[in-house]
Amino acid sequence: MQTKVLKGNAVSPGVAIGPVYLYEKYSGEVQEAYCKPGSEADEQARFEKAQAKALRELDLLIAGCGDKEQAAIFVAHREMIEDEEILDMIAEDIKSSKTAEWAMYNAYSEFIDLMEKAPDALIAARAADLRDVRYRLLRILRKEQEQNLSALPRPCVIVAKDLFPSDTATLDRANVLAIVTEQGGATSHTAIIANSYRIPAVTGAENCTTLLPAKAIIGVDAVSGEVFLQPDEKERAALLEKREMHLKQQALHNGYLGKPAVLPDGTSYEIGINIGGAYSLDDFEYCDFVGLFRTEFLYMQSSNMPCEEQQYQAYCKVIEAARGRVLTLRTLDIGGDKTIPYMQLPEELNPFLGLRALRLCFAHPELLHIQLRAALRAAALGPIWIMLPMVGSMEDIYAAKAMVDEVKSELNTQGITYGKVKLGIMVEIPAIAAIADLAVAEVDFASIGTNDLCQYLSAADRMNPAVDSYYQSFSPAMVRTLDNVISVFNQAAKPVSVCGEIAGDPRGALLLCSLGLRKLSMDPSKIAGVKAALAGIKAQEMEILRVNVKNAVTQSEVIALLDKALTSQGR
Repeated sequence: MQTKVLKGNAVSPGVAIGPVYLYEKYSGEVQEAYCKPGSEADEQARFEKAQAKALRELDLLIAGCGDKEQAAIFVAHREMIEDEEILDMIAEDIKSSKTAEWAMYNAYSEFIDLMEKAPDALIAARAADLRDVRYRLLRILRKEQEQNLSALPRPCVIVAKDLFPSDTATLDRANVLAIVTEQGGATSHTAIIANSYRIPAVTGAENCTTLLPAKAIIGVDAVSGEVFLQPDEKERAALLEKREMHLKQQALHNGYLGKPAVLPDGTSYEIGINIGGAYSLDDFEYCDFVGLFRTEFLYMQSSNMPCEEQQYQAYCKVIEAARGRVLTLRTLDIGGDKTIPYMQLPEELNPFLGLRALRLCFAHPELLHIQLRAALRAAALGPIWIMLPMVGSMEDIYAAKAMVDEVKSELNTQGITYGKVKLGIMVEIPAIAAIADLAVAEVDFASIGTNDLCQYLSAADRMNPAVDSYYQSFSPAMVRTLDNVISVFNQAAKPVSVCGEIAGDPRGALLLCSLGLRKLSMDPSKIAGVKAALAGIKAQEMEILRVNVKNAVTQSEVIALLDKALTSQGR
């Protein structure tokens, strides 16, 4: 009998074998319901009592969190429960005689729908937080018992439709062998926490909750993304062997974390980190700079446009956490495929080619104006580099520089202290990559956003699985485009880095460094693997690799060359 194999996305590497623990989170539905006439005040009081209890529960979770990244998730949940716009919506519905349950459910559902429609995975992931908050309030209103994963009966593999932030925070880590979910991606809370705890995890395993019965023995290969139902002896042996190899490799990689970022020939390179709304001090321990700070989280976590002071305070906190390291602050990257509930934008047929990022800021200059004021003021406390996303022409650069000068003049007139900043661009539109020799004269630095650059260069939607084979991060077109941009900025002696996913991939890091890149920025969890991949590559080998990848004619050839270089070093 052939073993049933489910395919998903490997989001936290590792291998495990164990019994299934089916987990179903409380997710009650709400029907249309009205309270008795004259009892609206009682319904409002009932909601406020549930709200107070939910806040107490979150305070206990925050106090018990093992790290600041987890705590930040529940601090955000507190803010969602106290969100004035949502509370006003609930109060208005209760006044119109809706029950507390129905009023609350409708208000949160409206914001959840907005988030879930965003093709951008980072924004869509925020819907899980709102849904978690909604279910917490509903459970309390209905006086139901809380369900969680804090006390598992034995070592097991958790199988669920999805895990909410509160599930992962209370996880009985000692008994979790692996996690398999139907939903979620690389940016989901499940993926983030699983990586943090180093628990093997596979997401997007379709129908896993129905195809993997409770207590059944399964094998989870969170390297290939495969899940085996009742693996036979041969498959178990292969999985156990792969697990041992992964653990040895992990231990080897960890040994490089505290080592200097220097190649055997003495060539040094810098490792940066990409961060968003949630980060911990530990994230900064092994990095040299912050290569990407995604500021859109400030807008996504608020029910109103964040004011200058709110942004200033948020930037100051990151500067303090960075402890003297350069903070590369990307200006608002939203619009088109990324929506925020309090800003009405026109629907677009091709949102990835629409009014987004810098284009949106030019259409609504007050957005960039306020953000630049906050960033310049924060720069007085530590080094900030301001990075502009979706730059497509020299006109874009000229317009942005003019706005920076305008804001500086305004601050001078008002006698407000601000610091010096470097102004740079994200290279993610092929048009700007093609004229890198012109752009380099007008900016202080560049960071290549390979995710969108590859999408635009290959005309393949990176969110569409149907064209996944056309989205080629290692195509000769990508290699030549990367080589051109890196060479132009190196020749001008101006900093150039890569902050896209490819920088955190050992093969990608090797490719980039062979092309002359010396600054790579990635998720903090990727640092060890990248340092290990580069540790044994000599200058002569890098030069040979550079020539060979530039002469390759297919993506398969490029990947084969990179794999051979890594294999020859035993990694």
